Amino acid sequence: MQELSRREYQDAKPSLLERALTWFWDQLNSIVGVGGAPPLLAITLIALAVGAVVAYAVNRSGGLHGTARRKTIRVLPQRHTTAAEHRAAAQRHANAEEWDQAVVERFRAIARELEERALLNLQPGRTAMEVARDGGKALPDLAPDLLAAAHHFDDVSYGHLNVGPAAYQASSDLDDRVRAARPVRVR
Repeated sequence: MQELSRREYQDAKPSLLERALTWFWDQLNSIVGVGGAPPLLAITLIALAVGAVVAYAVNRSGGLHGTARRKTIRVLPQRHTTAAEHRAAAQRHANAEEWDQAVVERFRAIARELEERALLNLQPGRTAMEVARDGGKALPDLAPDLLAAAHHFDDVSYGHLNVGPAAYQASSDLDDRVRAARPVRVR
């Protein structure tokens, strides 16, 4: 008995996964019998079991693309708002020196402005990076600034980082430039 407890014997034991797979193949072989094909019922049960495990895993993880969407903060609220409403909210926050919320609202004003000018199509659940990417295609001269503003939005929304009046001023200036900019023609 002491001989079998030595390390080299313990290392040679099959793992739990190997033992489970061996058991599964033994069960499958007992259903198949010697030299025959597995019955239709056995194949159906195996397919259903595998399907149930996959469905459970996908559902448990939040569904297809559910995890990414669940963790994102919507740039624009579900109820329809205007760019002017977001600008007014941003100004109220700026007047109260609530720079984080002012930056978030100013970026929302930019996103809504792009939608109102039909430079972005209406798309519920759009992320800040999607606004920057798609808005930058329509206004390529402003693409780097849109990306910087999206980073500020994400820093506040996800990273809970604090931004100051300079970030708000940059967002406000960008909003003015977005309103004045002429889009490029896409061929």
